[in-house]
Amino acid sequence: MKRLTASSFARRLFKSNSDHAHSQRSNESMEKPPVITADSFDSKSPKENRENTGSYDAVNIIHNHDFSEGLHLWRANCCSAFVVPAGSGYHKGITEDVGCSYAVVTDRKECWQGLEQDITSRVSAGCVYTISACVGVSGAFHGSTEVQATLRLVYQNSETSYLFISRKSVTEEGWQILEGSFSLSTMPNQAIFYLEGPSPGSDLLIKSVKITCPSFTDYESSRPTSSCTDDEKIIVNANFDDSLYSWSGRGCKVVCHDSMADANINPTSGKYFASATDRTQSWNGIQQDITGRVKRKQAYEMTAVVRVHGHNVTNADVRGTLWVQAADNLEQYIGIAKAQVTDKDWVQLQGKFLLNDSPSKAVIFLEGPPPGTDILLNSLVVNRAAKPPPPSPPVPENAVYGVNIITNTHLNNGTNGWFPLGDCTMSVKTGSPHIIPPMARDSLGAHERLSGRYIAVTNRTQTWMGPAQVITDKVKLYLTYQISAWVRVGRASGPQNVSVALGVDDEWVNGGQVEVSNDQWREIGGSFRIEKQAAKVMVYVQGPASGVDLMVAGLHIFPVDRRARFNHLKRQTEKIRKRDVILKFSGSDSGCLLGTPVRVRQKQNSFPFGSCICRTNIDNEDFNDFFVKNFNWAVFGNELKWYSTEAQQGNFNYRDADELLNFCYKNNIEVRGHCIFWEVESTVQAWIHSLNKNELMIAVQNRLSGLLTRFKGKFKHYDVNNEMMHGSYHQDRLGKEIWANMFKKAHELDPSAILFVNDYHVEDGCDTRSSPEKYIEHILDLQDQGAPVGGIGIQGHIDSPVGPIVCSALDKLSILGLPIWFTEVDVSSKNEHVRADDLEVMLREAFAHPAVEGVILWGFWELFMSREDAHLINAEGELNEAGKRYLALKQEWLSHAHGHTDDQGQYSFRGYHGSYEVEVVIASKKITKTFVVDKGDDALVISIDI
Repeated sequence: MKRLTASSFARRLFKSNSDHAHSQRSNESMEKPPVITADSFDSKSPKENRENTGSYDAVNIIHNHDFSEGLHLWRANCCSAFVVPAGSGYHKGITEDVGCSYAVVTDRKECWQGLEQDITSRVSAGCVYTISACVGVSGAFHGSTEVQATLRLVYQNSETSYLFISRKSVTEEGWQILEGSFSLSTMPNQAIFYLEGPSPGSDLLIKSVKITCPSFTDYESSRPTSSCTDDEKIIVNANFDDSLYSWSGRGCKVVCHDSMADANINPTSGKYFASATDRTQSWNGIQQDITGRVKRKQAYEMTAVVRVHGHNVTNADVRGTLWVQAADNLEQYIGIAKAQVTDKDWVQLQGKFLLNDSPSKAVIFLEGPPPGTDILLNSLVVNRAAKPPPPSPPVPENAVYGVNIITNTHLNNGTNGWFPLGDCTMSVKTGSPHIIPPMARDSLGAHERLSGRYIAVTNRTQTWMGPAQVITDKVKLYLTYQISAWVRVGRASGPQNVSVALGVDDEWVNGGQVEVSNDQWREIGGSFRIEKQAAKVMVYVQGPASGVDLMVAGLHIFPVDRRARFNHLKRQTEKIRKRDVILKFSGSDSGCLLGTPVRVRQKQNSFPFGSCICRTNIDNEDFNDFFVKNFNWAVFGNELKWYSTEAQQGNFNYRDADELLNFCYKNNIEVRGHCIFWEVESTVQAWIHSLNKNELMIAVQNRLSGLLTRFKGKFKHYDVNNEMMHGSYHQDRLGKEIWANMFKKAHELDPSAILFVNDYHVEDGCDTRSSPEKYIEHILDLQDQGAPVGGIGIQGHIDSPVGPIVCSALDKLSILGLPIWFTEVDVSSKNEHVRADDLEVMLREAFAHPAVEGVILWGFWELFMSREDAHLINAEGELNEAGKRYLALKQEWLSHAHGHTDDQGQYSFRGYHGSYEVEVVIASKKITKTFVVDKGDDALVISIDI
């Protein structure tokens, strides 16, 4: 799959380097994390003192901070504690003039014993918290001893880490202020703050403890936690008119400016802007807590004005992200928007998000640039997303399908109409094929023969050099064009890639690719569509290495007639997806059945239509309702992938996958297992990269045995090793045989599962790495090594699909005799009508081909798909044109019939495979029976006793 996009960003759980018990730690082993203590701010002098991280008194998250309620909410850790009332003089010298209570922690036998409080529900990931504690000591020691502030973090499976905050040398002379700061990159199941440190036998004295986050003001703590009305502002102080009120740094420092960089950077609107500075991680940035201000199942749009600033960085990706925490402390990061931002100008960052459930916490923040680069923010606004007006179906003027728009294709006039791209030489020669390539022939039908002349391009010094034409005035918006040609290369040291490319203004569009060897004419085919007016459109053929001659013959570019193709596919579908059925009625009450009314209704087509789902989707009952009604298979987006189930070595998370499996099981949904491994290096989690060969082999075996033993019999299919045509991570490190061994071991552990290969760009002609021919070679090689490959997965992430090109790939792959599934279909167009047409192409081609046994969509709900403008249902649950087309096809592929029995008590019809209900009326009595039509060539006779 070509992602990860778009919708969510993976995070690694924070883990301490030390796995030792707390009692074995020494103070010297602790290192202070790289966080910045918030500066103070004088709100009376906004212009002179704008560099700050907060402008108002923040709320203390420590309850009973001054022990005025005794030890309420405090706990002594393996020692004793009590509270000394104000003015008691319990410890002479240190407290005689103090008119307040304080705690005494005594009977301490280890330096780590102290006083603690659970603050889990009062902290958020990414916020920078400051601590200030008034502490003292008493006991038999010389000079000074140290008091330390620490966080104990408990994660899933009871894994515990310790985060050092700060320490202070303290004597018996008086009270000392212990100060520090901390930030959590992710939320643990439990966060416990405590004070520790003096030498054993010494008493620890605590007068007060204060922990604050500058963005959590008195206003924030007192505002209602229920969702706000639509008219209320979701982002407070969006333009920094009140300095940094309600804003804070996420693991870094934030600063407010009226200008910076010697007045070269100024706000584009308003008086001020903010910078997130001292960033040490890519996720550091500026944030605001919006808990309670957004409602579930409502779409929101974020608009931010941003830029970057830093040494040696002129541009970087900036992302808008929403962090949410559920009531059970599970966390989710929702990607809202991403943009390439420069240090020269302010750029608008815009995107949408939706919450399926009501989180206990929600924080929106900016992140992304490399450490050391500042993120500048001029404004950030979140509003309810406006519903765009429904689009009109595009109607290209004077569209003439099947007509070639290339000038002088047959080269009757030499090279007239052509020009060389780059400093190369073109000439016309003879000896090319006279027939048009097969994929074009399938689209065009009977067509004139080619001339046998071709363009020879020599003296090529760059790979992009080749023959070209400008076709700007001939291309019509929203039409889907098919590209077809014969290509060949001159003498070369090995196979060469040749491609048809289009330059659409400053954008490059892939029109098809093929791998060509010496002395071979090869068909090249592809497609494209333009959806916005271009000033210049140029087509050119390119690709072989410099110095290699290129030959091109019979280049055709023509708009395809999809409706004519659909009519052909309907006829094909009738042949392979239907069966003749004879209902034979009998029984003691049958009497004379001649003319008995019969009504047959198909309840469900047995052909698998499924969709990708994610754990957060099933929190939305509207999503669930559509999914269960309209799909009978599922695949999990990320929840079964190795980087999700074992983000950290030995720390397993199957909770999300279990919940999705239970949901599917309750609703009779079959499930594909995606995926056991993913061969593309960028998808492999960090801890695996650190393993040596032997350790990696053990990890692979553990992954196989752990996953397939745990879920034995629960997944009907497995994508064993995803995208082997586009990656070789495990093979490069463990040897060629590892791929086959993965299949063998998976089959041994779960013999009931069908094991698939799975890859992309197999069906569209635009990637030589995964052409049908290469895919066939790959599968045969696995089988030669004994791999029990049981199915072929074609992902189906496709742009402007053309039926004959898709069908050609299916025909080639079908020679292997394996079931073919489209496993991740999505099509993308801003215009819903065009998107609907693209989706219909893919579904009809799949349903009409005898080798295809199932289709899985890669999602259907807006904001929960890997590609934009690919959804069937808008964010708030409204069916769009693509969704309507899907339902219309599902309805078309259900058979209904009615009539009367013949003189033999029989009723015949031809229907799609699947489950049926038949209703007959005898003597004013209605009788209903069910039956199933399976695949088969012969007529199916079903006896029904009435």
